[in-house]
Amino acid sequence: MTEYNYFDRDISWLYFNGRVLEEAADTSVPLLERIKFLGIYSSNLDEFYRVRMPVLMALHEITIPGTEQAPGYYQQASQLINKQLDFFGATLSASIIPVLKENNICLIYNENIPASIKDASDQYFFNVLAAYIQIIHLDKDSSFFPQNNTLYIAVSLKKNEDDKIAIVSIPSGNVSRFYDITVAENNYIVFIDDIIKNNLPFIFPGYTINGAYSIKITRDAELDLQDEFEGDIAEKIETQITKRDFGLATRFLYQPDIPENILQQIVQQFKLSGAGIIAGGYYHNLKDLSSFPLNIAALLYQKQPAIEIKIANHSILAAIQQKDILVHPPYQSYDTILRFFNEAALDENVEEIYTTMYRVANDSRIVHALISAAKNGKKVTAFVELKARFDEANNIKWAKVMKGAGVKIIYSIPKLKVHAKVALIKKKEKGRLVYIGLMATGNLNESTARFYTDHILLTANGNILRELELLFIFLSQRKKTDNADKIKFQHLLVAQFNLQKKFLSLIDNEISNAQQGLPAAITIKLNNLEEEVLINKLYEASNAGVKINLIVRSICRIVPGVKNMSDNITVRRIVDRYLEHGRIFIFSNNGKALYFLGSSDWMNRNIYRRIEVCFPLYNETLQREIKQIIDLQLDDNTAAVLIDEHLQNTRLEKTGVTIRSQLEIYKLLKKASNEI
Repeated sequence: MTEYNYFDRDISWLYFNGRVLEEAADTSVPLLERIKFLGIYSSNLDEFYRVRMPVLMALHEITIPGTEQAPGYYQQASQLINKQLDFFGATLSASIIPVLKENNICLIYNENIPASIKDASDQYFFNVLAAYIQIIHLDKDSSFFPQNNTLYIAVSLKKNEDDKIAIVSIPSGNVSRFYDITVAENNYIVFIDDIIKNNLPFIFPGYTINGAYSIKITRDAELDLQDEFEGDIAEKIETQITKRDFGLATRFLYQPDIPENILQQIVQQFKLSGAGIIAGGYYHNLKDLSSFPLNIAALLYQKQPAIEIKIANHSILAAIQQKDILVHPPYQSYDTILRFFNEAALDENVEEIYTTMYRVANDSRIVHALISAAKNGKKVTAFVELKARFDEANNIKWAKVMKGAGVKIIYSIPKLKVHAKVALIKKKEKGRLVYIGLMATGNLNESTARFYTDHILLTANGNILRELELLFIFLSQRKKTDNADKIKFQHLLVAQFNLQKKFLSLIDNEISNAQQGLPAAITIKLNNLEEEVLINKLYEASNAGVKINLIVRSICRIVPGVKNMSDNITVRRIVDRYLEHGRIFIFSNNGKALYFLGSSDWMNRNIYRRIEVCFPLYNETLQREIKQIIDLQLDDNTAAVLIDEHLQNTRLEKTGVTIRSQLEIYKLLKKASNEI
C-alpha cells in the first residue's frame, strides 16, 4: 500500500489563522478593517483554546512505551501561536496605531490616559462602569471561580504591612470594551481596563496599590452529553451549557510584567497548574477589536450593497416552478430566501413546510415565518440541531417558541449532528401536489448571510425533492443510520448513506479517464479537508494524471506538490472581506462536467458523524455561473495564497492583471443581474 503524508489538522488551522493575521498587517486593506482582522484572529484563537487545545494537551500527556517523546503537536502549536502573537503585537503597536494617529484617532494602548480626557473618563467610570464591577478579596473569598474568557484585574495591595491580592472584574456584554470621546478634533479611544485601573484608589481606600495586572482564563468548551439522550434533550443540554464556563482551564493569560510571586499565588489559588501559563499582552480579549467604536467610511471597505434579485409576477414560488434559481449571498440579497419562507407562510395553497435549522439567527425572520405558517393552519416541521456548538442556547430558545406556536419540533439524533441546510414546501395546485425546495451550502441565517459567501439552490425538480422528502421522513424517526441501504438516493449525496461512496466513485471516474488519455480534472472548494479516505483517493488521482485544483479555507491535511504523491494537486486559500464558506465540487467527466454544491466539508465529523446534503446542479446556465465564480477564485492573485508542501501561505506573483476574486464576483453578478 502506498504511504501518504498528511499535514496535522490543528497546525494547518493555525496557519489559516495566521493568514487572517496577515490581513491586519496588509497596508492595502482599509485601516479600520485591519483592526477588525485583529479581532477575528483573536476570536478564532480563543475558540481554538476552548475546543482544540484540550485535545492537544491530552495527547501531550500520553507517552508511547519505549519512547521519551510524547505524541501530538502541543509544543509545535504553542510555539506557532507565540510567534503569531508577537506579530499581532508588533502589527498593532508599530503598524496600526501610528496610522490611526495620522487620521486623528488616538488609541490609548499601554500608556497613561491623557490629561485632556481624564476627568471625562473618570465620570464614565462612576456613571457607567461602576454598576458592573465585582470585587473579590482572595484572602476573604476562597470560593471565587474565574469564568471562561472573562477579563479580570489582579490587584496587589498592601495595608498594615500585610500583602494581599484582590480581583476586580472588567465588565463585558453590558458595556462596550472601549470608551470613545472627541476632543479638539481628535478621536480618543480608551480601553475600559485602563479607566478601571485609574480608579483603583477609589475601589480600595486605605490600601497602597503596588500593581494592577490583567489576567484571563480560557476553559474547555466541550459539553458532556450522553449519546442515548434519555429524557428531555433540550433540558439536558441547557444544564450542560450552564457548566461550560466552569470547564477545565486550558490557558491562563497574564500581563507580562506581573511579579512572579503574585503569578504563582494566582495559579495556586485557581488551580491552574494544568493549563498553559502564557505571558500575553497588557490587554486580553482583543477579539473586542472587531467592534472598534468608529465608523469612518474612508477607512472601511467600499460599500457593496447586496444585489437585489427581481422577481417576475411578484411570486418567488412561481418563479422557482419556472426554472431553478441560485442565490449567492452576501453578493446577492438574502431577501430572496426570506421571501421563500414568507410566501410559503401566506400562500393558501401551501399545505406543508419542512426545514432543518443548525445555527438560528438571534432574531430569526425565518423562524417568525414558520410560526406564522403554523398559525395559518399549515403543517410545519422543523428539525432543530441542539448540539450546534456555542449556539445551543439560542437554538433551544427558538425551538421552544416554535413549539409553543404549533410547529412540530424534531430534536437532535443520538450520535449524529444534522448539519444539512435544506427546506421543502408542499403545495396543492389544480388537484396535484407540487414540491418546491431549498438546498444550501450555509446556514439558514440572515445574520451570517451578510458576510459568509454561500450558494443556495431554489428548485422544483421533482426527482431531487422526492429524495429530500425521504430524508425528512428519516429525520422524523430520530434514529441513527444502522440500515442506510434501505433508503436509496440517486440524485442527492447524503452523509451516512451515499455521500462518501459517490465522491469516491466520481474521483475514480476521473482516474479512469486519465488512464485512457482523456481529459481529467477535479476542482473542489471546501472550508476544511481532513478525512483520509477521500484525501488518499485524491492522491491516487494525482498519480494517475488528474489535474486537481483545491480551494480550502482553513484545515487542510493534504500535502500538495510532492513528487510521486501529489504532483498534480494545488491548494489555494482565500481570506478577504467575506468569509469563504461555500462548498463546490466539479468533476470534468470527459467534457460533460458534473457539478455539486452542499453543506459537507471533507472532515471526519462531516463524513462519519453528521447528516450532510450535497446536491447536483443540473441547470447549465447555473453551472456556467458557478464555473465563472470558481475561475475567478483560481485566478485570484491578491487575496489568495498557495499552500505549499511545507504548509506555508505563499503569495502569488502578480503578473499582468490584478484580480481580487471577491470584488470580481460582485461585479460579475451585478452585471448579470436581471429579473427572474
